[in-house]
Amino acid sequence: MIEVKNISKSFGEHDVLKGISAHFTPGKVSFIIGQSGSGKSVLTKCIVGLLKPDLGEVFFDDRDFYAMTRKQQKTIRKEIGMLFQGSALFDSQTVEENIMFPLQMLGQMSKDEMLDRVNVCLERVNLKDTNHLMPAELSGGMKKRVGIARAISVNPRYLFCDEPNSGLDPQTAIVIDNLIQEITREFNITTVVVSHDMNSVIEIGDDINFIHNGLIAWHGTKDQILNTEHKELNDFVYASEFMQQVRENLK
Repeated sequence: MIEVKNISKSFGEHDVLKGISAHFTPGKVSFIIGQSGSGKSVLTKCIVGLLKPDLGEVFFDDRDFYAMTRKQQKTIRKEIGMLFQGSALFDSQTVEENIMFPLQMLGQMSKDEMLDRVNVCLERVNLKDTNHLMPAELSGGMKKRVGIARAISVNPRYLFCDEPNSGLDPQTAIVIDNLIQEITREFNITTVVVSHDMNSVIEIGDDINFIHNGLIAWHGTKDQILNTEHKELNDFVYASEFMQQVRENLK
């Protein structure tokens, strides 16, 4: 469980977050959605400690992150997996080396143990025996799956995904969505996804937070989002042709 309480963050005179409160539950895929510049990424960075909020608190299973020492915060960071937009693989490293990187940073495993963990994670994302391929040899979908394998290599309790389907074709995006959902359920991870992709929200979103004007303007489920009368949310949700078709089918 992650709880966010009254998070505010400003840059100069620009108030990006204005007292945001939310909670994210284990075993569920929670989405943060909103227009570009609404503060989605800023909120995520405040949660994981990449940005320090001006005000507010973040709790990881009742542990107050910003009341901790740096050493204590490091313990929580070891429990966090990150799937970055564009996968963010190291181009000069093999698939195996990319996945092994966070394990080396933790420094708690032998080389053989790390290799075993790499192979388990690759098999889980259906990329067995791709250890020695370079990122340039991978398709966009394969890169995303390597990114997921790297994210889960540390056995995370919390998983953050930033635009996981960015740049992918619709069929590959479905594969990535299903994989995120399966891993969340299988390992009871608290998963937070930042996305513009309403297809993903409707397919795998258990819990949805809509940010507008620096606040959580709407919170609910994927079923509720299709029937809301919230104007700003509707403008966002039904901006795509796909979602307009969904709305027509609901009539």
